[in-house]
Amino acid sequence: MLSMINADAVSIRTAPVVLGVALMFGGIVQLIAGLIQLRSGNTFSGVLFSGFGAFWMSYFAIGQWFLKDVPAVQAGHAVGLFLYAFGIFLVVMLATSLRTNIIVVLALAIVVAAVFLLGAGYYGAHTTLIHWGGYTGLAAAACAFYLALAELCESSYGRALLPVWPLSK
Repeated sequence: MLSMINADAVSIRTAPVVLGVALMFGGIVQLIAGLIQLRSGNTFSGVLFSGFGAFWMSYFAIGQWFLKDVPAVQAGHAVGLFLYAFGIFLVVMLATSLRTNIIVVLALAIVVAAVFLLGAGYYGAHTTLIHWGGYTGLAAAACAFYLALAELCESSYGRALLPVWPLSK
């Protein structure tokens, strides 16, 4: 949803809906999923889901409560700084994903590109970079949906239906 706004595919006036989804689905649900993964011993998925959950809850808090206290001339810098910091976390997750599967690596590589494009766009008030960050974010979302579909189908049918090309032996 946010990528559609950043790509200028839908109006910025829909942002309040994005904030609600960011808090509930992106934040709380992913944090819970991360904690479940950590509890089951899957450290990579646990850290990834928990990190994204924290990102979305932070995004909600920044958009709902804190950005209004930042001088308007510095708002882009503040959002850019937030995105750059999350981008560093994503680079670490990308580096550690190299033993998962091709789709996870591809999705993380694309989301790293999206976050740094958006960070640069917001930090420097470059609308074109923000739009490209939005398009790139949509590509990352497509990879994430494919991965979710592949894993859900494998769980439901007891066999792999969609390839994800494992990287570990």
